[in-house]
Amino acid sequence: MTEFLGPLELVGDRWIIGDSEREGGSCLVLGPEGFAHHGPGAPERVALVPWSRFIDVRIHATYRAWLATRTMGVVGVLGHNHMETGRSGCSVRGTLRHPYENWSVNYTHHERPYTSAHLFMLRALCAKVSRAKAPHRLGDREWLGLAVARLAPLHGWRTRPQATREVNAVIDGLGF
Repeated sequence: MTEFLGPLELVGDRWIIGDSEREGGSCLVLGPEGFAHHGPGAPERVALVPWSRFIDVRIHATYRAWLATRTMGVVGVLGHNHMETGRSGCSVRGTLRHPYENWSVNYTHHERPYTSAHLFMLRALCAKVSRAKAPHRLGDREWLGLAVARLAPLHGWRTRPQATREVNAVIDGLGF
């Protein structure tokens, strides 16, 4: 089984967004109950947001770790850069209900670079489960494992519509 799709990685028996192994790093654990945020250097979770509160889930990521620094955030803003940079360049965001609010949590970039294909597929996966009103699927370890195993090998030159169709076909094939 493929063990990662961009910042989403299988660590032991848990799917995690971010580098949980880096000292002082923060990450999000995708569990059956919701997103569990583990802050910098904290082995225990800082917060848990249940899946039932999510209206949508969006993932933001830089291609390389150095793009997620404060300095690159300033350069990105001053240079009117369209790439995601800065400290919030690696974050998971969403809209929550009861009460309605915007939610955002940063995570630590892995040492390895993320490919544009993997980032596209992970973003498309989050968008698809959000549109289907099924963000809880991200907490289903086996379902997410099958999705990653089928999406991660897809790469190469494709137009955005082709890639979107492929991602949708894979996810529709898994069911909600």
